[in-house]
Amino acid sequence: MSKTLVAYFSASGTTAGVAKDLASSIGADLYEIRPAVPYTQSDLNWMDKKSRSSMEMTNKSSRPALADTDANIGAYDTILLGFPIWWYVAPTIINTFLESYDFSGKKIVLFATSGGSGFGKAVEGLKPSVSANTEIIAGRVLNSASEIKQWEESL
Repeated sequence: MSKTLVAYFSASGTTAGVAKDLASSIGADLYEIRPAVPYTQSDLNWMDKKSRSSMEMTNKSSRPALADTDANIGAYDTILLGFPIWWYVAPTIINTFLESYDFSGKKIVLFATSGGSGFGKAVEGLKPSVSANTEIIAGRVLNSASEIKQWEESL
């Protein structure tokens, strides 16, 4: 088994594509972070202040439920954790994922997809969800195959 896991959340499929390409390229295992209740298009309407995603992102204590918690995190030293950037941070389901497992002594390298913004305060927003001896670092925003290739060469 690989010592690296690519774990990802993808609401629209964009991050899923990047995660699958990345895992395949570096020979890592792959795990999809799935919400217990899948997001619909209307849930993702960021222009609607009452949409599910808008309400979750305005409430920093929001923790959307996971469909499962069967990732074998203990088998990995490094987790490449991917998600779309929402409101300049990680979606709160990423906090749910981090709070559902013991990442003590692990290295978590973030990657994201975004329509135009960088990581913003994603690292700061995720650190409280893991133990103090878990290393979380910003990797890259990956929106194209060439960006994935460049990043994988530096891993």
